[in-house]
Amino acid sequence: MKKKLVAMTLTTVLAFTMLAGCGGKETASTEDTTSQETKSETENAADADQAAADEVAELIDAIYVQERTDETDAQCEAAKAGWDALTDAQKALVEGEFADPDYFGRDTGDASLDNPLNQDEIGENEILVVSFGTSFNDSRVQDIGGIESAIAEAYPDWSVRRAFTAQIIINHIQARDGEKIDNVDQAMERAVANGVKNLVVQPTHLMQGAEYDELVATVEKYKDQFESVKVSEPLLGEVGADATVINEDKETVAKAITAAAVAKAEFDSLEAAKEAGVAFVFMGHGTSHTAKVTYSQMQTQMEQLGYDNVFIGTVEGEPEETACENIIAAVKEAGYKTVILRPLMVVAGDHANNDMAGEDEDSWVSMFSADGSFETINSQIEGLGRIEDVQKLYVSHLKDVIAE
Repeated sequence: MKKKLVAMTLTTVLAFTMLAGCGGKETASTEDTTSQETKSETENAADADQAAADEVAELIDAIYVQERTDETDAQCEAAKAGWDALTDAQKALVEGEFADPDYFGRDTGDASLDNPLNQDEIGENEILVVSFGTSFNDSRVQDIGGIESAIAEAYPDWSVRRAFTAQIIINHIQARDGEKIDNVDQAMERAVANGVKNLVVQPTHLMQGAEYDELVATVEKYKDQFESVKVSEPLLGEVGADATVINEDKETVAKAITAAAVAKAEFDSLEAAKEAGVAFVFMGHGTSHTAKVTYSQMQTQMEQLGYDNVFIGTVEGEPEETACENIIAAVKEAGYKTVILRPLMVVAGDHANNDMAGEDEDSWVSMFSADGSFETINSQIEGLGRIEDVQKLYVSHLKDVIAE
């Protein structure tokens, strides 16, 4: 009897165990299914976010071009509308050939403070101030706007208008800020339509390089539609044959930019900075054009002025001696322990903020720091256009042309 009871008990326990086991497997299976569904939903959401970001990246890449077309205005509007429709998480995913979250997301100042100078009712006499351009709003107001304002003040009887040569930048500003700036062809056509008789073009370019040549060629196409058309000198005047050839323009600029850098660094004089072990490095763009000798001439000018602790470099490293690694070697050999970087550019735009003072390992700040020979590396992010003596030099160039 006892044996039968024990057998029955074992049978019952086994049955319950089997039922429990089956129930556990069913519960685990349900949990796995739910987990897979959740994972699938998450992946689908991530794919949707990336697809939305990729679509906007394509719209940005489409306007990152140097040619304006009949579709440009609509493309700029579409890119901005697409960006505004993204969530913050989606905006962070925007990445294209040229597109990134900074295209629309970076704060570069208040664009409403800028005057695009694209008004009609120009009158018979126009000064067209032509710049490469910048999408950095504060720099555009202070550097380019500073030059334009100085010219307008000096020539109140002339209408001062603006044109940019970089359509990529024009599109960026238009898409992001809704501000429309004329390219050179648009500005010339505006002048013709307004009945301008005498046109003087003042480039804010540093030298007679490739951009200056392209500008002159564009203006040439319209010369028969005015009574007179003249193109004024860029900031540093004529190029000269070799590195030893300098002129009054280069001397004026050398003195002006050095004085501005010394004052910004709060030294009483360049000599005082030198005694404190401070070197000033001016970073230009560089070019493969024959005008690249201008940078070597500026170094010659600094040396002739006795500015031993001032060095001229370029982002592109053309001419070769102006490459960052060569400038680092020169400053190190001279024994300076503090380096102050400043752009040798009319505007403190992308090159100044990123190539010079950016956080990437190939920025000049990073490369000077990585060398390990310097105790302090600082940056002054200010363009040449805001310096009063530089503005006066542009006005002086105009005076010579208008006097003709």
